[in-house]
Amino acid sequence: MVLLIEKLSQVWDLDSIFPGGSESPELQVFLETLETDLKQLHNHIHGNVATVKEVTTWILEVQELAKRIRQAGAFLGCLNAQNVADVKAKQLLGTINQTATILEAILTNIDDQLLKMSEENWQTFIKQDVFTEVTYPLVERRVRAKEKLSPREETLIQKLSVDGYHAWGQLYDTIVGRMKISIEEDGKTEELSIGQADNKMSSGDRQLREQVSKKWEAAWANEAELCADALNHLAGYRLQVYGERGWDQVLREPLDINRMSQETLDVMWNTISENKPKFVEFLQRKAEILGIEKLSWHDVFAPLSKDVPQVSYDEAAEIIINQFQQLTPEMAEFTKEAFAKNWIEAESRAGKRPGGFCTSFPLSNESRIFMTYAGTASNVSTLAHELGHAFHQHVMNDLPYLAQRYAMNVAETASTFAEMVVADATVKNATTKEEHLTLLEDKVSRSIAFFMNIHARFLFETRFYEERKQGLVSVARLNELMEQAQKDAFDDSLGEYHPHFWASKLHFYITGVPFYNFPYTFGYLFSMGIYALAQKEGDAFEKKYINLLRDTGRMPVEELAMKHLNVDLTKPDFWQGAIDLAAADVDEFLNLTQK
Repeated sequence: MVLLIEKLSQVWDLDSIFPGGSESPELQVFLETLETDLKQLHNHIHGNVATVKEVTTWILEVQELAKRIRQAGAFLGCLNAQNVADVKAKQLLGTINQTATILEAILTNIDDQLLKMSEENWQTFIKQDVFTEVTYPLVERRVRAKEKLSPREETLIQKLSVDGYHAWGQLYDTIVGRMKISIEEDGKTEELSIGQADNKMSSGDRQLREQVSKKWEAAWANEAELCADALNHLAGYRLQVYGERGWDQVLREPLDINRMSQETLDVMWNTISENKPKFVEFLQRKAEILGIEKLSWHDVFAPLSKDVPQVSYDEAAEIIINQFQQLTPEMAEFTKEAFAKNWIEAESRAGKRPGGFCTSFPLSNESRIFMTYAGTASNVSTLAHELGHAFHQHVMNDLPYLAQRYAMNVAETASTFAEMVVADATVKNATTKEEHLTLLEDKVSRSIAFFMNIHARFLFETRFYEERKQGLVSVARLNELMEQAQKDAFDDSLGEYHPHFWASKLHFYITGVPFYNFPYTFGYLFSMGIYALAQKEGDAFEKKYINLLRDTGRMPVEELAMKHLNVDLTKPDFWQGAIDLAAADVDEFLNLTQK
């Protein structure tokens, strides 16, 4: 085993970024100086046709300013996540969002200058050595600028978004932060935060799961009107902006952001749908093992056994580092550093927001990981997942900032690859049949999440946006849309669904990324292709893997796949091959549990 420090902290270190939290004097000075420097650059950029030298200088400056905004925004996001009652952090988050609109206005004006360049000047500009690493992002910005409104109109949209768009996402965070769910367990009544209650859904005790599930549904029903307001107005804002730009397809922006084609998305979902019967078999077998006719929503990701062994945080760290070491020693070394330097917030306590995330600090060349660790196999997977994100950023830290802006679908590739490495190894290293079966079931459950749960989110959101075009969508209708999407995604194989999932799932309210769903599934299947390459290449794999990660901000996903994996994502062959790997796990599970 790899030797770590004797006892790992489950509380992250933020003071090394800005000491003093939301009351940090250093943070205050940083924010004030940042705003001054942004305004100064904004005032320098004029509306006339600029020289190649001027635009070059502006782009180099704006990349450094973007890093500074990211540094402050990431810090405030961490403060808000670790304590949703930190009022000062919320206020400062609003401040940095306001400041970010100046950056967006600068970028909009620079994009306009790229459009105004003559073809001769454009060629001179783009062929400069200083832009070698960011040629694609700059070409992409110029193309996108043609499809948007005037710089003045786009700047107005950005300014209005602070209180008319992002504020709805912040309202959702406030709602979640104040919610409590009372649970009776072992003769005691405990009041849990949403994040803590969510962890109870992974309990091996079905009675406890049923209790939590009912109270969970009731709690979200109680907040449904406010959540519906937030969701309706988030969608309404997006649709109004799309309409003004002349965009009639709601998937246009998310596909553009993810640098992938509609053709790739369609073939991915179609291939998954054709293969769902195999995964329905798994759900039916799991129901038989649990002694019920059909699984309920809260059973889908629950463990098979009531006596599920808990994995301590320190044990999880050892497992993850040892498995990373087998395929990517550099990732193992990076992970040791993340644990040793306390970059991870994992403590289970009240007041934290639910979910998990990884965020980067570009000025410090560090990342921070947020989650609530409760010792489940799912928690170990989440920890590995977020460390994958952090490693992805780590190998890109030396690139220009524009080349680091990779899309969410490829961001989810490194994370799900890390998760897969750990899951596959733990299944193979199980010492008893029961442990092997438990871990195998957990591994198959991840396929269920990406092929069915995420598909339900995608179907719901697609249908919701179509209805939102006609006006506000009521709570009752949102519930209907959600339940129907779940039935369709799970091939109507469950006995009970989660109608308020549209309210309880944070991803619907994240304003930075529209349609925060299908990129997960893309990343999962794409990472399977990478994992297959890892097993084939052996020691030669790590360098190829890092090169692939470094290219994720510099080309469309179809080109990335062809360059590094030699596969065509617009054809079903690649997707079928990846799904076959997941289906093999189902076959093994069915064989092991055959009566």
